[in-house]
Amino acid sequence: MRINRTELADLGTFLAIARHRNFRRAGLELGVSASALSHALKSMEARLGVRLVNRTSRSVTLTAAGEDLLASLDAPFAAIGCALDLLNQHREPAKATGRIRLNVLEHASTLLLAPVLPLFHERHPRVEIDVRVSNDLLDVVDAGADAGVRYGGTVPQDMVAQRLSADLRWVVVGRPSYLERHGTPDHPRDLAAHRCLRIRLGDDSLYRWEFEREGETIALDVPGAVTLDNTQFALTLAAAGGGLAYLPEPCVGPSVARGELRIVLADWVVAGAGFHLYYPGRRQLPTGLRLLVDLIREVRPLGL
Repeated sequence: MRINRTELADLGTFLAIARHRNFRRAGLELGVSASALSHALKSMEARLGVRLVNRTSRSVTLTAAGEDLLASLDAPFAAIGCALDLLNQHREPAKATGRIRLNVLEHASTLLLAPVLPLFHERHPRVEIDVRVSNDLLDVVDAGADAGVRYGGTVPQDMVAQRLSADLRWVVVGRPSYLERHGTPDHPRDLAAHRCLRIRLGDDSLYRWEFEREGETIALDVPGAVTLDNTQFALTLAAAGGGLAYLPEPCVGPSVARGELRIVLADWVVAGAGFHLYYPGRRQLPTGLRLLVDLIREVRPLGL
């Protein structure tokens, strides 16, 4: 049975909806509106004479027929994508084309990607990069991404991981006037008497601040009235005297250099796992993504 261009486009539309289980996100991936996507799916279902997707105001799920179609199409379309991507390897690097979809942590976006992307686009102007910044521990496959970037200790075991940075030191910082008013902690246990900006992780748990000195390790559930998951918010609040913040040292470097923040407990600094790229083992790394990884390792914005 021969398949025409319209039918092939419809199958690609269905795959995007099946991956995201969300018309808006699938539309963003394909560059069309959610309503256009819904219309295309209805036309496809009418032509096939079978319902593929159950839609309500709250959820998008696949019917049994939709699940069967997804299982049949996933591998062939992945193979087609790999075959097309192989053509990039026969082009000069500057002529590489394609689109990279990444899911990255906030820290990775500012510390790892931002210093590298301007140079990347100079070298590879035809490669598009779609970055979703989120501290939620999303499944890159379900999110429709080619790969993700997380701290090494949080990469799922069933994923291929590649290190992109050296380990990062985490430090405690506060506004000098705050420290003059409330005192400077000499030991992590002294944090019990301070206002700390607590950290919410991607799985909704609270992060215990970690410290290490001469073989002694401490993890504390610090006190504080404010809980957040955004670095810029933490920096702004700490610089305003709102409390002590616990952040990667590269994040606080500029504020410390300007005198807005001061590092405390400097002899209790712990080195956390560096950033890692991760992706499903069954997928071939797209050429554009491979070029980006090569450039990150060349520039080494966080060492390696």
